[in-house]
Amino acid sequence: MTETISPAASEIKAIFDRIAPVYDRLNDRLSFGQHRIWKLMAVKWSEAKLGSHALDVCCGSGDLALLLAKKVGITGQVTGLDFACEQLAIAKERQMVQCPTVPMNWLEGDALALPFETNQFDCATMGYGLRNVTNIPLSLEELLRVLKPGGKAAILDFHRPDAGYMQLFQAWYLANIVVPTAEDMGLKEEYAYINPSVERFPTGSEQIELSRTAGFSQAVHYPLMGGMMGILVLTK
Repeated sequence: MTETISPAASEIKAIFDRIAPVYDRLNDRLSFGQHRIWKLMAVKWSEAKLGSHALDVCCGSGDLALLLAKKVGITGQVTGLDFACEQLAIAKERQMVQCPTVPMNWLEGDALALPFETNQFDCATMGYGLRNVTNIPLSLEELLRVLKPGGKAAILDFHRPDAGYMQLFQAWYLANIVVPTAEDMGLKEEYAYINPSVERFPTGSEQIELSRTAGFSQAVHYPLMGGMMGILVLTK
């Protein structure tokens, strides 16, 4: 499927293709390994079960999709979608080692125009993707469309904390931990985008409102790490 994407989306795609070789190692260093716990929480809240057909949007190198595979088992199916082909290549390699028996599909595609039928998936996840799409309301509408009635989605991402002191800490962390660590790996410019992307990203309460406007019947936001991280849990 050939996608026509905006210049802004093209730039984000190029960033994620460039960082693909060190993406997982950087996540471990920058979160002190905590991102693995947050991803387990997101998969749990998606309510993936044996036999489920699960979707991971903006799947990157496959962390959440592979966790979903362990939940749905060989009678289920997992589809991972991303627009960064270098990330997808790594995800495919990881699957062959970690979950070779679970049916998994890896597709290059656009979160704003999901190439799936309506009411196709039992559950869905998205990790660090909603903040990077160029149209958040449309992304939520597409996620709603492809979920079956009653299906759940769990969306993990960075957030702007509500508390002023946590906002100051987050700014310090991004400037003094994230960017220098990325610079050590030759990726300073690629990771400098995180701070402005967090500043633009809706707060937890704003995400709930956007989700309800999109048509989800239920929306709950769980703040993590003093509000610097959060998981938005949605029900169709």
